[in-house]
Amino acid sequence: MEDTIRMSLAEVRATALAALAAQGFSPAHAEAIANTVTMAERDECRHHGLFRMAFYVNALRAGQASPDAVPTLSDLAPGVVKVDAHGGFSPLALEVGHQPLAERARSQGIAALAVNNALNVAALWPEVERLAEEGLVAFAYVSAIPYVAPAGGIKPLFGTNPMAFAWPRANHPPLVFDQASSASARGEIQIRLRDGKALPEGWAIGPDGQPTTDPKVALAGAQLPFGGHKGSCIALMVELLAGPLVGDVLSYEAGERDKANTGAPCGGELVIAIDPLRCMAGGNREAQLAHGEKLFERLLEQEGARLPSDRRYEARKRTAVEGVLVPRSLHETLQDFCAGKGAAKLAAYEGDMLLHEQQIKSAKA
Repeated sequence: MEDTIRMSLAEVRATALAALAAQGFSPAHAEAIANTVTMAERDECRHHGLFRMAFYVNALRAGQASPDAVPTLSDLAPGVVKVDAHGGFSPLALEVGHQPLAERARSQGIAALAVNNALNVAALWPEVERLAEEGLVAFAYVSAIPYVAPAGGIKPLFGTNPMAFAWPRANHPPLVFDQASSASARGEIQIRLRDGKALPEGWAIGPDGQPTTDPKVALAGAQLPFGGHKGSCIALMVELLAGPLVGDVLSYEAGERDKANTGAPCGGELVIAIDPLRCMAGGNREAQLAHGEKLFERLLEQEGARLPSDRRYEARKRTAVEGVLVPRSLHETLQDFCAGKGAAKLAAYEGDMLLHEQQIKSAKA
């Protein structure tokens, strides 16, 4: 397609790395961020791929993110470790904390990683997938800028508050899910605004607190949690786990700190890892995982059902060979970044992303 450029995954990573370095990120931060951006493109999770480059650059240029902060690791308890990101982005902090967390989970049976003072605009599944690849069960929780009203409320208070879970599998990639506690991602509302399509009922309310299916009104109002009070309780739980529990901020506090409206909140994250071997007498990982496979087999017997990570793994096989499609306008912006030019306005960059989604849909049609 004329409006897109096909890039190999190696080119995606090299471009992201060059752009981050040119904008002033240290080699360690540039490597960590480029890795997570490339993984997202590889799995066709595009909202967390090259699209996110403007968020990294804007936060840096606004003075809200450190380009070279060195994360520091400390022990809080035999089963709890902390990484202070010191105002840097989360990918490097998570890399620093990964192995100590895994080691303590194997030693203690269960362990937690508390990440503080980190800007997080990345997906959550990479950190739990890495742990599951080492045979551990993993959870991750992070709050975000407030976009979501609590059930019964009318004003934004919670973030979209994603959570991730990973379960190791023998002879298969881990089972992984990463989902928000809101009824929809914010990007889904933006896409419908661009396409001139109405929202499903139950996604959002307007500034007056009344239900709306108008995406423009929804973006000015508040998103809603999925499942009413049930989703609201999950969002509340994530707020507490990723904020007060680890000594960091709540979503609305992170939003107040984002003075430049970069869309890159600075706060906390909680990652939990569990070793199946230590969770039952005479633990047998092979038998425990085989037992879990029986559930997966029953699930897949049902027509139309799939495991939550299957789509990403199918995309992973395809993009390793075919590469990915990148909008020409986005590619040009990335080249500007590589040349050291300033960051794009987020509104324009979001427009690039919406165009990207339309082009991908057209290519598959």
